[in-house]
Amino acid sequence: MIAVEQHGDDRLVVTVESAPEPMGCRSCGVIARGHGRVEVRLVDAPAFGRPVRIIWRKRRWLCLEPACGVGSFVEQDDAVATPRGLLTARACRWAIEQIRREHASVNGVRRQLGTGWRTVWESIRPLLQAAADDVSRFEGVAILGVDEHVWHHVSTKPIEDGGRGPKELTGMVDLTRDAGGRTRARLLDLVPGRSGAVYKDWLDQRGQAFRARVEVATLDPFHGYKNAIDDQLEDARSVLDAFHVVKLATAVVDDVRRRVQQQIHGHRGRKNDPLYRIRNILRAGAENLTERQRARLEAAWAADERHLEVEVAWVCAQQVRSAYHQATHAAGRAVAEKILDTFASCPIPEVARLGKTLNTWRREFLGYFDTNGANNGGTEAINGLIELHRRVARGFRNRDNYRLRMLLIGGGLNLRPHTHR
Repeated sequence: MIAVEQHGDDRLVVTVESAPEPMGCRSCGVIARGHGRVEVRLVDAPAFGRPVRIIWRKRRWLCLEPACGVGSFVEQDDAVATPRGLLTARACRWAIEQIRREHASVNGVRRQLGTGWRTVWESIRPLLQAAADDVSRFEGVAILGVDEHVWHHVSTKPIEDGGRGPKELTGMVDLTRDAGGRTRARLLDLVPGRSGAVYKDWLDQRGQAFRARVEVATLDPFHGYKNAIDDQLEDARSVLDAFHVVKLATAVVDDVRRRVQQQIHGHRGRKNDPLYRIRNILRAGAENLTERQRARLEAAWAADERHLEVEVAWVCAQQVRSAYHQATHAAGRAVAEKILDTFASCPIPEVARLGKTLNTWRREFLGYFDTNGANNGGTEAINGLIELHRRVARGFRNRDNYRLRMLLIGGGLNLRPHTHR
């Protein structure tokens, strides 16, 4: 460093140059002769809350070998900046960490750097793309989760026709537990579409070695994903996500309540109707209810004997919840098997339908208790991160950029040490 100045726009300008040393020609190795300097301006990471510019006084060299076709060349140092780069390597690392750890938008990063959006993104994108193309990041996956989400709400025309393609993306998440038994969810990929074929193709592209390592595959109750797992992960145990099982049971209570409400009053629920007044309590777990809430439930059951169907449906839903709250997985499995044996014959049609659905997914439903509680919770957590960053960015227009950003924040990129120190 040879000079530090403060400009009127509150920017710090740092002038640097390398120490003198012999330089050999990159082509022939002959010691080159100095031939002046070239000043290159680079955007550096901010310091003291101010944007920083680096003026790098690069040395120019002449090759003295007549047979060499190089002629002259300028010094390069990838530790400072890549050739023709606009940001220093340090600024790239800083920008990536701001996005990854601090949930910053690219626009927020470029404001702190005092440069343009495209300058920032085009500087860090090659680093992210190189990490995304590294196949080693798929190693060690023993528990694999899958889920879908909507990434845009505009035209679904093909990208080449001016649209953004399918609204849905299918996300694959590594749910493998660490040595302490904790799940460290890690986003592996996002592919366009929501179907069994999409998931099957992705699994096929990963290769036999990847598929052989997967021991457990968690999923929502969607037969497309189930068919892909059966086809590509024959040795893996499929597990139905606990959250979605409980959600199905809770939906049954709502369906019964609405039906009974219509049968008794001939209209949708109103604020003074007993069943409508307890609609939110019915969605809660019995273990979380206060004495006052329990009293309100009892009052609603006693208000009309025809409310018995709602009470029975609520008890059934609580039984489904209780399967996941037993002291041991063996005890939970016993409750689950009782549910499978009794619900389908229930005279309440909505409960019977739930029983038939769970029996259709019997092996996957019981898989939770046979795999030490494997579930899709980590996948939902990754979806929460994705939703957060989509809001921070005010939406995305480019699916490739979207994929790289989400792989970054979802921990799916094995960034080399020099890019994330």
